[in-house]
Amino acid sequence: MEALPLTDSMRATVYYVIAVLGLFLVQVVLGVITAHFTVEGQALYGIPIGEYLPYSLSRTWHIQAGIFWIATAFLGAGLFLAPLIGGKEPPYQALGVKILFGALLVVVIGSMTGEALSIHQVLDLDWSFWFGHQGYEYVDLGRFWQFLLFGGLLIWLVLMLRAVLPALKRPGPKQSLVGLFVASTIAIALFYGAGFFYTARTHLSVAEYWRWWVVHLWVEGFFEVFATVAISFIFCQLGLVTGKSAGRAALFSTSVFLVGGIPGTFHHLYFSGTPVAVMAVGASFSALEVVPLVLIGFEAWETYKLGQGPDWLVKYRWPIHFFLGVGFWNLVGAGLFGFLINPPISLYYMQGLNLTPVHAHTALFGVYGLLSLGLVLVILRKLTGDTPWNERWLRISFWGMNIGLALMVLLSLLPIGIMQTIESIDTGLWSARSADFLSQPHMETLRWLRVIGDTIFFFGAVALVYWAVGLWTGKSLLAPKAAKEAEA
Repeated sequence: MEALPLTDSMRATVYYVIAVLGLFLVQVVLGVITAHFTVEGQALYGIPIGEYLPYSLSRTWHIQAGIFWIATAFLGAGLFLAPLIGGKEPPYQALGVKILFGALLVVVIGSMTGEALSIHQVLDLDWSFWFGHQGYEYVDLGRFWQFLLFGGLLIWLVLMLRAVLPALKRPGPKQSLVGLFVASTIAIALFYGAGFFYTARTHLSVAEYWRWWVVHLWVEGFFEVFATVAISFIFCQLGLVTGKSAGRAALFSTSVFLVGGIPGTFHHLYFSGTPVAVMAVGASFSALEVVPLVLIGFEAWETYKLGQGPDWLVKYRWPIHFFLGVGFWNLVGAGLFGFLINPPISLYYMQGLNLTPVHAHTALFGVYGLLSLGLVLVILRKLTGDTPWNERWLRISFWGMNIGLALMVLLSLLPIGIMQTIESIDTGLWSARSADFLSQPHMETLRWLRVIGDTIFFFGAVALVYWAVGLWTGKSLLAPKAAKEAEA
């Protein structure tokens, strides 16, 4: 990657980096507030903020901000990698990158404003569906903003294809990777359209079916392929894996999705009348989707330990750390915790209990969040050239976020979810979700214990943003003499 020059469009992706870090910090703050509402109602340490920022709004913004910054990171990383893969900069590519960023900014600000107006009942139900809050988790934004986002994805598709397609004409060991990269790019842009197949008055079971096409197939399917191909390409450029091995893992990922991706969606549809046998197939195939990234992460780790990479590999050690973290959380968060709640018997007793956010946090942030931040670090590493980094705050950030996430789950969410499951089996789901059960002293204590993990995670996130700001102020950059002392 060192031999590949920066282009104007690659430099323009810095706007996407700023947006990712800003939205990430906003999401973390909203997560702290939302979690605190579970122990203090609509107040934050005595401050009655619920009147202006009720739980439903803080939760909606928390989820939407997470989806937006992760999606922005993927779009920005794709635009950054496209000239590297294609080998040249198409005309007016940088202008297109900036226009797309402006469009995404309009969607983010407009949709979140509409959600606030909807929850505060400024908009009626019809206007709310179009410009406010659709009422479906993960697809909360109004239909108007959803159309604009789809338009933005089509612009992104055009920008990507015009930069990448020339690489398809060049034979070589990476040609299969390029082909899969192009296919996943097309799928990401077009498959979001599945969210338009229901309206405000569509039956709930039908609407849920199409919503999960977006949440599961769009994110967990095509994004999984795109992520595997992007990481494979980066690892190839860094000398961590061979082109043949990277192509094999990417092809395996695509095969697993094509064979099991659509059936894997069905484990989400328990309350839509899906037969038990179909849900069982869905749970099994869904669990297989985590395999490719884990395998390629394992190979990269083995090579990294043996020191077989180039001498300058040390410059990319922290992006690689984030990618290796993806492999761990893919196995634990998406695999172990995901399969824990996927089988039909589990869904019957666990659906909507705290084991669901265990999977959601460890999979969404642990996999896609760390992956997005790793891609951002690759962009920043390339943008800062040969100047060495002061990695102190970056190191604190990486371990703070991973340890904080683990403690959040192990000290609070997981034990609460297990106790709820036992209560659901013994008494019923209604009891496990009831205020009487959740307000017991030991349950209150477990919810307060979440503060430990949340606080560590919060400081890890702040450390990352502080370090990134330091790249602009110079505090996160080392002089050559200091860099040699740091390596020693």
